[in-house]
Amino acid sequence: MPDKANVFASMAFFRKIFDEIAPEFPHIPTGYQYVDAQALHLVRAPWEADVLVMENMFGDILSDLAGGLVGGMGMAACAEIGDETGLFQPAHGSAPDIIGQDKANPLAAVLSGALMLDYLAEKSNDASYARAATLIEGAVDAGFAANRLRPMEFGGDMGTRAMTDALLECVAAKDLAAG
Repeated sequence: MPDKANVFASMAFFRKIFDEIAPEFPHIPTGYQYVDAQALHLVRAPWEADVLVMENMFGDILSDLAGGLVGGMGMAACAEIGDETGLFQPAHGSAPDIIGQDKANPLAAVLSGALMLDYLAEKSNDASYARAATLIEGAVDAGFAANRLRPMEFGGDMGTRAMTDALLECVAAKDLAAG
């Protein structure tokens, strides 16, 4: 759990609440790290991060850092899961500075949808949601591997519309191959 409990009393309180709730999730390892050290650790070994519990400000900062680690904010899918509901959206927000310019990478939104499908599979015990999530994630992977997905944010030549069309073709190809 990244925080600055050594500096902010509110973070010490957050840590106390975390300690009270953590035993309800014994399958998730717990630990503490100051947020600046966590940022360094994310850069050095991002594969070691699975669940990071933190308050909004540090969550916003570290999610931007993580977006950079996967290539850009256009790839940063986000799931905010509570006790009863989940919210799924790109980590970058709405990107109003490029609205209507056909520049946005739609994959963060699409991959957030795949996270939602995984969540629904778990909540409903309906494996069809999980299969749909796997199909989407596989299509994204295959699209990059075949150089069919080339977002502008990575120096590519494809805007939002072209990326969406190419991804739909990749999904259809993966679905046919799986079917």
